[in-house]
Amino acid sequence: MKKIQIPLLFTALLVLTALQLHNQGRLWTAESGHIYFWVGNAYGPDNSQHIFDPYSFSHMLHGVLFFFLLRKIFKKAHFGWILFGSAFLEAGWELLENSPLIINRYREGTAALGYAGDTVLNSMADILSCCIGTFIAFKIGGKLSIALFFATEIIMVLWIRDCLTLNVLMLIYPVDAIKVWQMH
Repeated sequence: MKKIQIPLLFTALLVLTALQLHNQGRLWTAESGHIYFWVGNAYGPDNSQHIFDPYSFSHMLHGVLFFFLLRKIFKKAHFGWILFGSAFLEAGWELLENSPLIINRYREGTAALGYAGDTVLNSMADILSCCIGTFIAFKIGGKLSIALFFATEIIMVLWIRDCLTLNVLMLIYPVDAIKVWQMH
């Protein structure tokens, strides 16, 4: 049996994820026709429509968390497989995040009132951000990854009044006081 090539699996994962996102109704790129490398306004209409945005940092933190989860489960796995596993989990999240169920949940329970989902381009960049987080966690280890996680969360709260922790909380159990605070 021929050895499975991780780059080939990565390529297949990205292509299949992109096609499924488009199949779910996601646009390839922003409706405006522009493609921006960075959009800094987390609450503007260009958020989640271009390559990177403030939530790219949350996707990076997904990678940090996935690295330690996968390393715990697959103790002897080569880093390439951990990285692929992280990308696979993130691709699954992108498909779920861009489903009507989660899009509507964001609209109802969070400050993302006009959220319409990501473009395929943004979702691919989110998977890349996750992989970057996985690589960073691999390189810097546990203690520094914990420090990075908390520093990123604090900076995001101060910057855009949102972070991975608040995002998860507001999806699972919306708190009106947090929603009001985020909207001001």
